[in-house]
Amino acid sequence: MKPKSYNEAGVNIKAGDEFAEYIAGINSPAVSRGIGGFASQVPLNLGDYTEPILLTSTDGVGTKLLVARELGDWSTVGIDLVAMCVNDLAACGAQPLQFLDYIACGAIDATVLKSVIAGVVEGCRQAGCVLGGGETAEMPDMYGSDEIDLAGFVVGVVERSRQLPRPDEMRAGDLLYGLPSSGIHSNGLSLARKVIPVENRALRKSLLVPTRIYVSEAMQLCAGDEVTGAAHITGGGLHGNIRRVIPGHLDVELSWDWPLPDIFTHIRSEGVELSEMHAVFNMGIGFVFVVSAASAEAFEVRAKNAGIEPLRIGQLGTQSADG
Repeated sequence: MKPKSYNEAGVNIKAGDEFAEYIAGINSPAVSRGIGGFASQVPLNLGDYTEPILLTSTDGVGTKLLVARELGDWSTVGIDLVAMCVNDLAACGAQPLQFLDYIACGAIDATVLKSVIAGVVEGCRQAGCVLGGGETAEMPDMYGSDEIDLAGFVVGVVERSRQLPRPDEMRAGDLLYGLPSSGIHSNGLSLARKVIPVENRALRKSLLVPTRIYVSEAMQLCAGDEVTGAAHITGGGLHGNIRRVIPGHLDVELSWDWPLPDIFTHIRSEGVELSEMHAVFNMGIGFVFVVSAASAEAFEVRAKNAGIEPLRIGQLGTQSADG
């Protein structure tokens, strides 16, 4: 029988409107008061900038959403969504200003969506930015009734002279400092969730520990001239992501001697080769700074004064002739 209304076609406009009203009513400094219009806005105070550069980034949560659905726990993936976007900006030296979310689902489930959006708001709070708006799309012909997908978008600002990376300033012997990850974060889940036994519920639940947000630490540690590059460690592992911010004639030399979160020990015990894990996972380091060798002491003092404890994880070397 052909539907004669949007509701009969599977789209509940009333439920969608109620969810939008719910978001607009959240009392938090991390939520814009202007939610509900056709576009969002963010005031720009550029008095402290000589040549401000706006940066943008977009990302998602990937198949971590399948673990959330499996365990019925949607409380952390909103934090992941914000983290995957704002950490990328932080790696460029930029302070995130405004975040937007896009939620696609098969049906409006208020309990699920409220849990997701609570995580988004918490992520924005941690990152020092504002949830300016977003979109919730109910598409029953594309998603099952218990399926959702997430995408995030963020805009930030940095002074041009402070923008990272600065590869022309990098030299062989420069040091690499890392900030620990909270676990697997939101990359490599297509592998991890297939090798960790479904019956090991505690270990499956550890996959949902949210991605750590590094904005505050990055802004403090990049305030001086010691840092010439930074990398958010996502899919592609440490070597692959650090390579993105250094010049072609240099290479990444890692010590691999830092503490390893338990989740990676378990994944390896399931038969995944260590070389594969290095190429896929963050291996316990979620954010890396490239620091001039001559400035290492000043960087460590800056970190200590800020109450931050980065780990020295390696250095830059010279790229071999065979690449």
